[in-house]
Amino acid sequence: MPDLQALADRVEIAALSGEFTDAGMMRDFDRLAALFTADGVLRIQHIVLAGRDEIRASIEQLRANWEFFVQNAHPGAVTIDGDTASGRSYIHEFGRFRDGSSHSNYSLYHDEYRRTPNGWRFSERVYEMRYVDTTALPGSAA
Repeated sequence: MPDLQALADRVEIAALSGEFTDAGMMRDFDRLAALFTADGVLRIQHIVLAGRDEIRASIEQLRANWEFFVQNAHPGAVTIDGDTASGRSYIHEFGRFRDGSSHSNYSLYHDEYRRTPNGWRFSERVYEMRYVDTTALPGSAA
């Protein structure tokens, strides 16, 4: 018989990553920050953001620099150990900054998750860029 709790945990963790992408794309910074534990950490290259308030404010500030931004996320492996878990998401992002420069990258999120009374949350999310292209994008924002 399948372990229904393990299946439910996997679905909820996958949904958490989807919510992160959706919240960022929709500029819903309160929802994005709420996806982290109170002591959660987001690491983007050399930037370390600790706690929901800092994550929220910093992501809003970073997004203000973009004319448009698109993030596509694809789920990776997840390992569950009781009320904690670890996993990865594979990311492709592209967009144009307000200064006219373009950016495209392929990256990974290395995640640590924790079960909370409000469901699974990120306790740590580490962003690792694998490929970057700053060639001007040929298209335009719709």
